[in-house]
Amino acid sequence: MTDRSPHAGEPITATDDEIAAALEDVSIPTLVLSMVHMTGDPSWIRGDIRPNGLFLNEVQGFMDEETKARVRAEAVPVIAAYRDGGCELPPPPSPELIQEMMTWLVCEPVPDEYVPMMLEELDLEGRDPRRVDWSHVDPADRAEVPVVIVGCGMSGLLAGIRLGEAGVPYTIVEKNAGVGGTWYENQYPGARVDVGNHFYCYSFEPSDHWTEFFARQPELQAYFQRTMERHGVDRHVRWETEVTRMVWDDDRSCWSVEVTGPDGDDVLEARAVITAVGQLNRPKVPDFDGVDSFEGPSFHSARWDHDVDLTGKRVALVGAGASGFQIAPAIADDVAELHVFQRTAQWMFPNPNYHAEVGDGVRWAIRHLPFYGRWYRFLLFWPGCDGGMEAARIDPEWDDGDRSVSAMNDGARQMFTQWITDQVGNDEELLAKVIPDYPATGKRTLQDDGSWLTTLTRDHVELHRDPIDAITPSGVLLAPTDGSDSSASADGREIDVDVIVYATGFHADRLLWPMEIVGRDGTIHEAWDGRPAAHLGIAVPGFPNLFAMYGPGTNLASGGSLIFHSECQVRYIEQCLQRLAEGASAIEPTVETTHDWFERTQAELETLVWSHPSIEHSFYKSDDGRIYGLSPWRLVDYWTWTSAPDPDDFVTT
Repeated sequence: MTDRSPHAGEPITATDDEIAAALEDVSIPTLVLSMVHMTGDPSWIRGDIRPNGLFLNEVQGFMDEETKARVRAEAVPVIAAYRDGGCELPPPPSPELIQEMMTWLVCEPVPDEYVPMMLEELDLEGRDPRRVDWSHVDPADRAEVPVVIVGCGMSGLLAGIRLGEAGVPYTIVEKNAGVGGTWYENQYPGARVDVGNHFYCYSFEPSDHWTEFFARQPELQAYFQRTMERHGVDRHVRWETEVTRMVWDDDRSCWSVEVTGPDGDDVLEARAVITAVGQLNRPKVPDFDGVDSFEGPSFHSARWDHDVDLTGKRVALVGAGASGFQIAPAIADDVAELHVFQRTAQWMFPNPNYHAEVGDGVRWAIRHLPFYGRWYRFLLFWPGCDGGMEAARIDPEWDDGDRSVSAMNDGARQMFTQWITDQVGNDEELLAKVIPDYPATGKRTLQDDGSWLTTLTRDHVELHRDPIDAITPSGVLLAPTDGSDSSASADGREIDVDVIVYATGFHADRLLWPMEIVGRDGTIHEAWDGRPAAHLGIAVPGFPNLFAMYGPGTNLASGGSLIFHSECQVRYIEQCLQRLAEGASAIEPTVETTHDWFERTQAELETLVWSHPSIEHSFYKSDDGRIYGLSPWRLVDYWTWTSAPDPDDFVTT
């Protein structure tokens, strides 16, 4: 038997009938590529069987039922023969055939510049190519570079896994009592991921056990818990402990990290610090007049009070962005009245799998069919890779007022509008409230299978677009309007409720806040002066041996996955740490490099829809109207730039 990648699948013991039953669940285009691996025969993709199109989260390639049935029928005897032959694979496909398979699957040429990144992502050899090679660094020297990681969410856990593999000592400081970051904190009803789970997982820890394609919070948190325990990271975490201040000692080339936790205050010393605190972890409640006067229970969605029973209650849901969008359908069946207060409508696009369960056949295929899971992951990644960036680009020759920013963007607007209109029907009042008045994708674009708009059409649910004037002891007071806004009313009435839920987002523009980080010449927030900047979103001049994950300019709005971005970042950071282990005292980016990165990023952002003047209210924008958190770059570019540090970008002492 040939050497097998761990992604080649477990031995098959299923009967022919069991195989046939499993194939009823699977993605047929992905199945076809598994057949190529299983047989070594490229004719599977060179005949008349092929996908008809590509759309995000549409995993059947728009194939008709007859074609899908034909593929299943032809695949069963092939899989059975593979089983009966001892699950021995032929020689692996050539690089040229792999690229041909990519192109066949996504119905468009995969450009040469993307092939190395996608081959790495596929990892058909099962060698974890994003793992950094430390073999040339003496283990004793690695032990002399202790690292403090701030946060044990998705990226902090990843950093701990990689440093553990490298033999670098580390301590993780986590303010919560458990792992997962946002997936630990956001326990509100309906909380689920909006990136397909078979892509939203570590590339080296693919999961074949998801019960839903877009898993809910408990399952996501459990995934990170299992991964943490499997890699032994839990032994390195100080739970319910928060970093309050860290100070760089230039003479000793180390950081003093001040923490406070259950056992009081402490100071940790580290040669390097990795911040992995995210951008969406400090809840934001609007400063309404009377916000503290409400006599019933009130809480932020990220601090859900599970002791409050909403059954039969009149509930105010303040905010209907990503969190409120999920909460409303999840609680509508239980409450007596649901009043949803929304400042601006959100664009959304159809995703029929958003609440769908993963069939047993899918899990079987990932476990047993050679490379099925890797190609399925690729199928989720590619349509959400860089294509969305072009739809977000502003065409300076396009003049459509504030409706759209280009012909492509206008096409997206028309598609989204039609999908919304089809669900709302003839309810003109509701339609006026739910059709956004800004260009498509200008704010965070949501996805749904119809649950949100269906909820809004229910008799006991009311959507309010009127501004909130104040919170009263008994409810919410709306501000009177002048009648110029067709989506708002002019009565300024008070709405009595029993419970208020604030789904009002986070202090996304306060990066690394509220920590005080003191570098060589002052604090990081003084250095930034409201304009956070880090080279590649990772390193800041004047703050040696400090590295950020999910730092400024690295949030994603056009596609991809933050896990993918984090894997790029931690690989880059590890290679910087290697320089410390090899004898350097300190490493930091040059002022010129960081300034150039910041200016290029800002200039690129100005060409994209998120910066459009019609977007007045957005968590992407800071108080000065500029964007500092988002990445305007293609994933393939960021992957290339973070593959290895450029020595010319750094000062090393």
